[in-house]
Amino acid sequence: MMNGQRKSDGRVVPTKSSNKAGLQTVAEGMEGSLPAKGNSSQQNTCRIQGRVKVQSALGRVRQIAVRDKKLKFTSLMHHIASTDTLREAYYGLKRDASAGVDGMTWQHYGENLEACLDDLSARLKRGAYRAKPVRRTYIPKADGKQRPLGVPVLEDKIVQSATALVLNAIYETEFLGLSYGYRPGRSQHNCLDALYVGMLTKKVNWVIDADIRGFFDTLDHGWLVKFIEHRIGDPRVVRLIQKWLTAGVMEQGEWQAVEEGTPQGGVISPLLSNVFLHYVLDLWINHWRKTQARGDVIVVRWADDFVIGFQSKTEAERCLAELKKRFGKFGLALHPEKTRLLEFGPFAIGNRQKRKQGRPETFDFLGFTHICAGRVPNLMEIS
Repeated sequence: MMNGQRKSDGRVVPTKSSNKAGLQTVAEGMEGSLPAKGNSSQQNTCRIQGRVKVQSALGRVRQIAVRDKKLKFTSLMHHIASTDTLREAYYGLKRDASAGVDGMTWQHYGENLEACLDDLSARLKRGAYRAKPVRRTYIPKADGKQRPLGVPVLEDKIVQSATALVLNAIYETEFLGLSYGYRPGRSQHNCLDALYVGMLTKKVNWVIDADIRGFFDTLDHGWLVKFIEHRIGDPRVVRLIQKWLTAGVMEQGEWQAVEEGTPQGGVISPLLSNVFLHYVLDLWINHWRKTQARGDVIVVRWADDFVIGFQSKTEAERCLAELKKRFGKFGLALHPEKTRLLEFGPFAIGNRQKRKQGRPETFDFLGFTHICAGRVPNLMEIS
């Protein structure tokens, strides 16, 4: 029989009453099942009913967000702290993901799931929830360097996921079509398709292949909170986000304070980065191409990677200069060596041949090297 143990910080965590129970739990975890078989039907019913409640609640939030684009949501915490929302968030997490600084795994937390979720819900509602530091780890990059990742503890993952579920109901009505990264129902293939179609249907001759220098490490907390507060007027939710931003990192047993950035690997980080770039880049470039550009302009963005295509080189150069100033205002910078303006598009090969220049440069985006292959014939020209 599984029991819960209350820790000094008020948390309830599952404990094992015997070695035999522990072995049984491990076996069940390996088989992908949760606790006692006798309760599986009840657990499934509870989960299904909870999911219906969550979808209904988020549907109402979404309708309000669509109906009033300027409304600030002043009461959202009860959606996040709902046991149903937390349960849905728990089941949405990766079951084999690395544990945070407390060592808690998805399987272990699930051994006494309902008691743990009830306790977590209560702490959120009374303001007793505390974010823990993320465990810093590193993964190798293609250029030989290492990318830092932050691994939150499981409860932080659950609350972050629940928060993302609620906030997505609002922000998915706000985000522009040019944004694809880490959004529900949008994939890298959709983003690449949009780039490909834009290249072929618009008069694109020049491309800005942009790289934001250390975006996730330099994201300004102050500006992010201001952007969040455009739509989120519930101070409890804003404080929740601030707790994650300032929880710090643990590396080799030592805690380090964090004054800027949001850890890659955090469940909430993709949404926060999309909110930040929605206000800093997406709205700005969409307005720029409508009011400043005379020729065609296309934009696709995946998280902090984006490509902008132009009909005119002059407009591309002007946009790049203004974009640098725009980013500088919000604490961002384009990487001077990795950001390039290059001649690229269906007619780039022919245009460069006329000027007796070499083949157009290539650029990498979403794991693919993009190469000019000359003008693509239309259907009437294919025999």
